[in-house]
Amino acid sequence: DQENEPEVLSMIGGMAALHISKIPIEGPMAAVRLGWVDGNILVNPTHTVLSEDRNMLDMTLSATKDAVCMVEAGAKILPDAEVAKALAAGHEVCREICEMMDELREKVGVDKIEVEAPVEDTEALDAVRGEWDDATIRKALLTEGKFERYDAADAIVAEVIEAKADKDDEESASRWKKAAKAVINEVERQMTLEGQRVDGRDTTTIRDIEIETSLLPRTHGSILFTRGETQSIVTATLGSSEDEQFLDGLRHEKVTSRFLLHYNFPPYCTGEAKRLFGTSRRELGHGVLAERALKPVLPEYEEFPYTIRVVSEITESNGSSSMATVCGTSLSLMDAGVPLARPVAGIAMGLIKEGDDYAVLSDILGDEDHLGDMDFKVAGTVNGITSLQMDIKITSITEEIMRVALEQANEGRLHILGEMGKAIGAARDTVSDTAPRITTITVPKDRIREIIGPGGKVVREICETTGTKIDIEDDGTIKVAAVEAAAGQAALDMIRDIIAEPEIGEIYDGKVVKIMDFGAFVNFIGKRDGLVHISEIAPNRIGAVSDVLNEGDEVKVKVLGIDDRGKIKLSMKVVNQETGEDISKQAAAS
Repeated sequence: DQENEPEVLSMIGGMAALHISKIPIEGPMAAVRLGWVDGNILVNPTHTVLSEDRNMLDMTLSATKDAVCMVEAGAKILPDAEVAKALAAGHEVCREICEMMDELREKVGVDKIEVEAPVEDTEALDAVRGEWDDATIRKALLTEGKFERYDAADAIVAEVIEAKADKDDEESASRWKKAAKAVINEVERQMTLEGQRVDGRDTTTIRDIEIETSLLPRTHGSILFTRGETQSIVTATLGSSEDEQFLDGLRHEKVTSRFLLHYNFPPYCTGEAKRLFGTSRRELGHGVLAERALKPVLPEYEEFPYTIRVVSEITESNGSSSMATVCGTSLSLMDAGVPLARPVAGIAMGLIKEGDDYAVLSDILGDEDHLGDMDFKVAGTVNGITSLQMDIKITSITEEIMRVALEQANEGRLHILGEMGKAIGAARDTVSDTAPRITTITVPKDRIREIIGPGGKVVREICETTGTKIDIEDDGTIKVAAVEAAAGQAALDMIRDIIAEPEIGEIYDGKVVKIMDFGAFVNFIGKRDGLVHISEIAPNRIGAVSDVLNEGDEVKVKVLGIDDRGKIKLSMKVVNQETGEDISKQAAAS
């Protein structure tokens, strides 16, 4: 119906179908979409409400009865406390839907297939725990450097296989490898719960941040952003409205995007050599997350009439490259002279939970994402959240844990924004010398056809002559983009000449385009020609027009009059051909 979004309905329907089937699942799961208008949280708002300026939140949330499982959200700098309220409200809605699914299952459901849980190899686990003590494993895990740490852990795994496995039995080797890795993971999780992370940080410390601005000489804006062992080169490019991206959607209206963000995660950033294919789903999702984070702070098109493209190239990754992209994008846009409302930073939060004990981690490493129970990415300004993404691997996340995670994320975000401010606190005063300058003028709508010309001939000639890009809109708005100011001014002058109307009494520069017995036709404004009668060429009588003028001569003329048919009468004799002064006025004054 073009108003009620189908995504949430589809998720609920799919989950309900699984719940009433014989497929074994751990209970029902529900989904909800939320908005926020005037302090009120809206449940499953319509498309119109979601797209209104006063709506500050677009959150899609899925949850079981016990815990929120996944969240995708964009917000217009909504305070952290309000986002926490929305998460709690969404979970309550999901609980109600789960109860409805249980009721549906009681009425139409079938018996679930019985599945035996895999038996844990406690014998192998106990053997590894007994012979390789915590101290040995902790020493390996605290090795400095990601790859060095991996090598130290792999050395322990190799020791276990060498000591315990049957060398001629691949299955035996696999068994002991699995047990060794499981024990190493146990120790790492326990270390983290005790407040000691593998890179030596406590649970709230952010890794060291290094920022280099204006890294690349030819780009409009560029940043090298490094946080620990995660690094991104982010470039910003400014273009005209011709560079906007057309988007296909379910609705009929024409949709374009003037902000494009592309995130690339090449294999070498994790020390691997692989074939390069097209953009992966992971890259697409991370790029959308970062794009969503920056959109609320972009200037309005009327204030900054550029199409903006950002590319984030991850050169090294050890956790939270998408949030490095958010930080780098904000910095590169300011480096390019884009007047952001506020700088935006992002941080990835993690969680380790064993029973009632838990540790919320700020700025997680790749290991902590892999071994942990939560990946919670939060981006925003000093005033609130602009983007949020979360996935949880366990079913016992409480509202208290969510609140702590948001508060800790806010502290980390403010720290990162402070570090970013040291590198570049606000947008450059002007765009880069290599970026196009865009000038906007408005012309009468009925004159657009003249500027375009038959088959676009006129506007194409202006672009080719001046080396500019020209965008003409139906309402008469014309945008001229040029790298050099002189080229842009030349294009504007040509456009103004086309639509200019001659004014009686004004003096213009012109060119003789045709010689006749009775006078000369002079092109003096755009494509407008006027007649200089033979009697108006010189103060004294002349025998023939060709005695004084030739085609191509540059002359100065004054408009004497315009008749009912639009024919223009010009004079040369009343204008000083050297200075352009009006001789007739001087004579009258004397």
